[in-house]
Amino acid sequence: MKAVRDSLTTAAGAVGRPRPVRILTAVVVVAAAAAVLLGALQPVAVADGRPLSPITGVCVAAVLSAIAQLAGLRFRLGPDAVSVSWAEAAVVVGFVVAPAGWLPAATLAGTGAAWLLLAWLTGLRNVAEIVHLVASMTLGVAGAVLVTSLLAGDVPIHSARLPLALAAGAGTYLLITFGLVVLTLMLHRDAEPGQIAARVLYVKLPMSIGNVIVGVLAVYALIREPLWLLAFGPVLWLLHRTYRFHLRAAEERRMWEAFAAATARLPGASEAEVARAGLRGALEVFGASRAELELHTGHGPRRYAQDGPGLEGLAATRSGPAVTRTMVVAGRSLGELTVWLGDAGLPGPRDEAAIAAFGEALAGALHDAAAHQRINELDARAVHDRLHDPLTGLTNRVALAGEGDPLLRSLDRDRQVALLLLDIVGFRQINSTLGHGGGDEVLRLAGGRLAALTRPGELVARIGDDEFALLLTVTTLTDSAWQRSRPSPLPAALRRARELVEQLRLPVEVAGVRLSVEVTVGVAVATAGEAEVAELLRRASIAVDRAKELGVTVGTYDSGQDASSTDQLALLADLQDAFAADDQILLHLQPAVDLVTAAPTGVEALVRWRHPRRGYLSPAEFLPAVERSELLIPFTRRVLDLALASAADWTAAGIDVPVSVNVSARSLTDPTFPAQVTEALRRHRTPASRLVLEITESVAVSEQEIVDEVLARLRTSGVQVSLDDFGTGFSSLSSVTRMPVDEIKIDRSFVDEMIDSAAAGAVVRAAVELGVRLGVRVVAEGIETIEQRAALIALGCPSAQGYHFCKPMPADKIVQALTQLARSAPASAPGNVTQLRADGTA
Repeated sequence: MKAVRDSLTTAAGAVGRPRPVRILTAVVVVAAAAAVLLGALQPVAVADGRPLSPITGVCVAAVLSAIAQLAGLRFRLGPDAVSVSWAEAAVVVGFVVAPAGWLPAATLAGTGAAWLLLAWLTGLRNVAEIVHLVASMTLGVAGAVLVTSLLAGDVPIHSARLPLALAAGAGTYLLITFGLVVLTLMLHRDAEPGQIAARVLYVKLPMSIGNVIVGVLAVYALIREPLWLLAFGPVLWLLHRTYRFHLRAAEERRMWEAFAAATARLPGASEAEVARAGLRGALEVFGASRAELELHTGHGPRRYAQDGPGLEGLAATRSGPAVTRTMVVAGRSLGELTVWLGDAGLPGPRDEAAIAAFGEALAGALHDAAAHQRINELDARAVHDRLHDPLTGLTNRVALAGEGDPLLRSLDRDRQVALLLLDIVGFRQINSTLGHGGGDEVLRLAGGRLAALTRPGELVARIGDDEFALLLTVTTLTDSAWQRSRPSPLPAALRRARELVEQLRLPVEVAGVRLSVEVTVGVAVATAGEAEVAELLRRASIAVDRAKELGVTVGTYDSGQDASSTDQLALLADLQDAFAADDQILLHLQPAVDLVTAAPTGVEALVRWRHPRRGYLSPAEFLPAVERSELLIPFTRRVLDLALASAADWTAAGIDVPVSVNVSARSLTDPTFPAQVTEALRRHRTPASRLVLEITESVAVSEQEIVDEVLARLRTSGVQVSLDDFGTGFSSLSSVTRMPVDEIKIDRSFVDEMIDSAAAGAVVRAAVELGVRLGVRVVAEGIETIEQRAALIALGCPSAQGYHFCKPMPADKIVQALTQLARSAPASAPGNVTQLRADGTA
């Protein structure tokens, strides 16, 4: 008969056994000892037909108990190995051959000797476990004897009731030992009792039934014909092989089901996650008492370990073999997996092969996790680099807006905020002097200081090559009266800006040079509900430009500056629309006349823009923006076309005077400008002598080599050149001596003051005399009164231009005005075609 004997061979010794298990062991041992003692005190009654004497029977029962344990099979249940023996058959036969009261003692002696021998053979040295096992089986036999005795009574061994009573006793043994196994495992591993019971019962029940049948047949043969026992050898061998196959098949099925489930849980996003899943899977698949994982990484070795359920922290008391396998992926070793098996009789080839296969699956999962982790790190680095300046480590413009806008929205709408834009002064000079490495070091030091000066709730960022920004909430006076009156946040923001300026200018040493970092700060303040970071940056940039213009360290945003700036941007867009229209870009023309006769000597073209929304705009309102843009060439083309078309009108009316057009600095530094002028003259079939290009002194002295070349080509083509605003620059004399001109125009500021100022009069006289000596025509600008005309005639000035004679007028009225001036001239006046050169040359 097969008696379930659960032989627990856990990796924990007596010290490592949980306290509930130790209490259970003590109870079982006491109960077994009591059963042995009580059984030994029972009187020995020899039943009729008993084949052996009492002493011989007790010895045989002890030997059978030992053989039943030595011939037993073991299966794995987690980190524990559970023994399935022939104990039920030994109990059945022992009840027949030995006195019932002595059977517990015989079992104690036989099983004790058997487990001591097994301990010596397998290396198991856990005395507490052996005592628990032997006591459990002794207690089970005592229960079986009690039940069998109650059912069989004093019936002879030939009675038909005896087999039934023996089967019931064997069942009692099974129930007692089975219950103790489940209870012990449950207390020891803190596991689910139903799962443990089902697993143990599934494995042990078939063998237990077979053991009972074998035991009953052995009793029958022993009573009827002892020679029949010789036939039990082959039968028992076949049964033993069948049991072994059954256990192995169950264990294989369990292991591979656990293997599949464990490998399915291996994939993870990180190395630690995969390692933990691998260790947990190794414990479940191989019923291990401990699993360790040592990984070889570029950052040094890393170790992970996990104990089996209920065995945490008991590594020092661990028993059982360890299997170590190297994990290799693509020929590269990732580390070693070590598994401690709970049963000292393991491992077999199957266990080693399974551990190797699991190690390969774990290695693949670790490799994938490492790749996944590297991808995540690259993604995180890309996100970090997208939001941070690589040189200083500060957030960049994108991150400032991404963090700043939510911060502004989180504040009360009336909360005052400020943005400080810091621009390093002379950073280009730092780069040219110290090299770009030195410049980078200056930026790193400045960024580090700003980061150190940043207060909680403030955001600092590097937003350009040499620009930093600081977004902060502004704290004003705390007095309630001031709070009710909503004081300006600007003073507090300015104090913060000056504090940063003072801290940043503290000396630093870069590339062996001691220097001070100077910054210009633009301050823009607003309420949190009215602006976004991008708008504050724009305003602060305007404030920086304003500070540089004024030559101060800290500048503030002014809405007036903002309007001017945005108007300039809008004008350029509107100007492109104006080119497509015929009535927006216009010329107002003003004649220059002979001071004595008032006969016209030339006409100056003054450009105007009739804006569809803003009305007439003077050149000062839009020309600076045009000169800085790519619209200069089409604009110059339009003005030349209008001027030459007007000149053709008065030429057709018989008035042969040239037209003067103002030329920008950029045009005279453009080598293609002479070709543009020649093309305009060709289109309008106008002689080059009828076009005068007016330039200022500042243009004449800028980019001298290019300007001289352009002017030389223009004069060679026959175009005349006039020097405008003469006397206001610092190089008037050098201009007329270096660069041949056909006309000089005395600035109106001298004309306005020459009557009351002897110095102004002296300048006018000197200019007139200079013109005579150089042989160029002299024109006085801005004449408005008779007194000014008389004074200029007295000084010998030949011609003038101003409101005294004619105001600027539209092109459609200039022909009539020129005709009237020509008719009013005395008969002695020069001819209609007036030469600009005083020496009579064209």
